[in-house]
Amino acid sequence: MSKVYFRPLVQVGPLRPEGSLPLAGGWGWFTQLEVLERNRAGFVISAAQAPQSILDLLCRPRPAIAGLSLERPRLMGILNVTPDSFSDGGLFVEPEVARRHVEYMLTQGADIIDIGGESTRPGALEVAVEDEISRTAPIIEAICGSLSAPVSIDTRKVGVAAAALDSGAVLVNDVSGFTFDSALAPLCAERHAGVFVMHSQGAPDTMQLDPRYDDVVLDVYDFLEERISALKAAGVPATQIVVDPGIGFGKTLSHNLKLLEKISLFHSLGCPILLGVSRKGFIRKIGQVDAPEKSAPGSIGVGLAALSQGVQLLRIHDVGETNQAVKLWMASVQGDYG
Repeated sequence: MSKVYFRPLVQVGPLRPEGSLPLAGGWGWFTQLEVLERNRAGFVISAAQAPQSILDLLCRPRPAIAGLSLERPRLMGILNVTPDSFSDGGLFVEPEVARRHVEYMLTQGADIIDIGGESTRPGALEVAVEDEISRTAPIIEAICGSLSAPVSIDTRKVGVAAAALDSGAVLVNDVSGFTFDSALAPLCAERHAGVFVMHSQGAPDTMQLDPRYDDVVLDVYDFLEERISALKAAGVPATQIVVDPGIGFGKTLSHNLKLLEKISLFHSLGCPILLGVSRKGFIRKIGQVDAPEKSAPGSIGVGLAALSQGVQLLRIHDVGETNQAVKLWMASVQGDYG
């Protein structure tokens, strides 16, 4: 018998019909689910027809991450201290410049600061551990003493994560889904660090050469489900795990859009969802802009579409613009502001 998947058809707004169920303790709710199987067309059932085990996963409020409640959307501001990131490479490599940019993102509404010292853009080569530490640890140490927001280290490597955690970071964001370095998950368990586990197909230098899937949505779901199990086996509590479908990491434009269309499926994993689409190539292509820094409107549009499916966290470059859009979106769908 083939595996069956359940995707809540999320709705938002204060008027909820009888029999509606809350989604993950957030702003969304649902009365129906799409049932998915491999090589079969999906179909819709009522929530009353879904297995109780699935409903429990979908309805259970998500616990706070690094002290941040997920009852409202959260924004992860990006700080790349790299010379070659696709959008802002070389802009923030000086510690004082980086510190000022972090302070600016916080004033603009960032809830988390995600700091990376290795570019993972398509075609990027691996950076030595020592170089990655030298780029990230001093900046984390310099900013953590005065920050009111938690810091995440964006790395695949245990040595880099250890140095970042020693410097004040409390979260680890691994684009490899904790498959690159087998020692990283045990470190996060030992240090009680929250984790962001992302799907990618292949390493950054080769991931966009010819990405293929049997079913991109279900393949990514299965990968994340397996990685959640592996993280829990390594000692990371389920309450400290956030999943990320990895838009743009070993995926074509079509793959990205299919994942975005059905992103609410990932609520069935029982973890919060992080979405990172900011300034990515598919947004520039569809939006017909010629530079990453011109793609804020498209990035925000995709982010709001994800919020309408209950996604809890957005990883972004354009913090102020996104924060304004999210506030107005929430006020509009709730019919209230306060």
